Parts: sequence; C-alpha cells; structure tokens
Amino acid sequence: MFTGIVQGIATVSAVLEMGVNKRLQVDFPSGVMSEQQLGASVAINGVCLTVADIAEDSLAFDVIDTTSALTNIGSLMAGQRVNFERAAKMGDEIGGHIMSGHIMTTVGVSKVERNAESVHIRFVTDQQQKVDARRYLFDKGYVGLNGASLTISDIGEDWLEVSLIPETLRLTTFGELLVGDRVNLEIDAHTQATVDTVERILQKKALI
Repeated sequence: MFTGIVQGIATVSAVLEMGVNKRLQVDFPSGVMSEQQLGASVAINGVCLTVADIAEDSLAFDVIDTTSALTNIGSLMAGQRVNFERAAKMGDEIGGHIMSGHIMTTVGVSKVERNAESVHIRFVTDQQQKVDARRYLFDKGYVGLNGASLTISDIGEDWLEVSLIPETLRLTTFGELLVGDRVNLEIDAHTQATVDTVERILQKKALI
C-alpha cells in the first residue's frame, strides 16, 4: 500500500533486457533506502515494483512485459528521473489517499502552464487511452499521477488538469514534464467501488 506522497526523485541507471521482460536499476538519494529488504515494494512513477537486488543506494526491479506495455515504465531509459515512494507501514500518516500501485492507464500531457511559482498541467483523457478512466474522474476528486496523490483542479470531457505547488514540484518530476510525455494514472479502489456500485444501482432502477 502507498499513500501517494512522493518521497523524492531517483535516477534510472540501467535498463537490461531479459527476454520479454526487463530489469530496472535505480539509484536513490543517499540513505533513503536504508534497511530495505529483498521482496519489499517500492512505487516507481506510481508502479508497485518488487525489490530484486540491493547494492547500497541502488535497487533493481524486474519488470514484466505487461507492466511495460501498460505503464510508462516500459519507455524508461538510463539517465531518466522518476518519482519514488516506499511502501507504507502500519501507523504511518496517510497524507494523500490510499493507492495500490496498480496503474489503470497512461495519459498524455497536452499543456504545461507556469503561473508565478505554481504549474498547471493538463492531461488528455480521451478514448485513445489503453483503458477509459473518465467515469472515475471528477472535479476536485483524487487522482494518482506518476505516484503522486493529486486533486483534479479542472476537468473537461476529454481532459483533466492539476495545479502543483512549489513543494510538489521540488519533490517530484512534474516540473520536468513536456507536452507529449506519458504519465501513469491510478484510480483508488474506494472511488472505483463507489462509482461501480452507483452505476449498478442506477442500471437496476432503470430496468424496473
């Protein structure tokens, strides 16, 4: 389980092909992965990955072909920077919203607008997505983007927008995004369950 509060930025040091799968080597800031264990979960750009190897501040993760196809993890190259979050522990403060690290789809950046110290980023949410997530997106609702728990500040029929404060920009890679970049999108389980339940009830009433 993750909270959507990105803990910092790490750097991909190597991407090794392993048949249809890949091994992702990631270098983290000094000390942030201390006492990390093999088999533990770490969110990389919001994707829950399992630690396969540890070498001081560098961790390796095995990425299956399905994950590569569904998320932006498959397009990562050495030198690129990524958001990371260690798995939450019992008793940790949930400052964002509960996230599983299971990505629903990716969305593309269509506009980046800088206004003083804040940044507004718009993402396309049309039917070209691998999965149409629009039914779960609401104005002022929560959304997970590259592992960050964010509030939707504006929304249209085929787009959503988030507004980012300086602290979020400092701790994440959002300040580096360009038009055309793909970002991982996760809808939390509570929102999915609520929407699906309401839709089922309305469908039943329509049949009565």
